[in-house]
Amino acid sequence: MSTNQPTLRALIVDDESLARGLIREYLAPHSGISIVGESANGMQAVQDITTLVPDLIFLDIQMPKLNGLEVLELTGRRAGVIFTTADDQHALKAFDLHAVDYLLKPFS
Repeated sequence: MSTNQPTLRALIVDDESLARGLIREYLAPHSGISIVGESANGMQAVQDITTLVPDLIFLDIQMPKLNGLEVLELTGRRAGVIFTTADDQHALKAFDLHAVDYLLKPFS
């Protein structure tokens, strides 16, 4: 009898391609997580969150057009968000928005 674990559908949002690649690399060994998309800016993230409806979002804060906090405000998303940022100044606001975690770059 096989046990089928539900797969978490993840979206990676970061304006830096190297950062998106690093998150992809860290998630690769985890068979329970499937990357359903990547967004390179806040505007694209709003669209991807709305259309892809991911379970988990790895979200940078400092991005052009819309920052990560604005993305959450526009989408109304309040669950399954892990912030990935070089800024520690937004941590309290992130947890006010029910962030699962707040990873400071560089992370390993």
